[in-house]
Amino acid sequence: MADVNRGNRPLSPHLQIYRKQLNSATSILNRITGVALLGGAVLVVWWLMAAATSEAYFEFVDGLLTCIFGDILMTLCVLALWYHALAGVRHLVWDMGYGLDPDDSDKMGWGMIIGSVALTFLTIIAI
Repeated sequence: MADVNRGNRPLSPHLQIYRKQLNSATSILNRITGVALLGGAVLVVWWLMAAATSEAYFEFVDGLLTCIFGDILMTLCVLALWYHALAGVRHLVWDMGYGLDPDDSDKMGWGMIIGSVALTFLTIIAI
């Protein structure tokens, strides 16, 4: 029978004593980048719809997306895309049963972070 006297002990570790882990941070960031990619896709669709609407409207939207703020936003979208893609590869590796111990998981987490930044710079240079 279940312990009915749960009031005397915490159900989970308190935030004050919980040690943050790279694995949990990369998991949360993976979810954030997924939502951010949806926002980037909406911007690209807006740009394409403006191109189909009129030349004046396209110039307005294109001006917004190619100003310094738009360039930063699109660069962050590229970073999110590479990070999310590398996180997907990491999950595929985990699904095959590899890299599940903490040391390998941390190495893959750092690989995702460093790899996404490096691939973003390579993408910017290539374009």
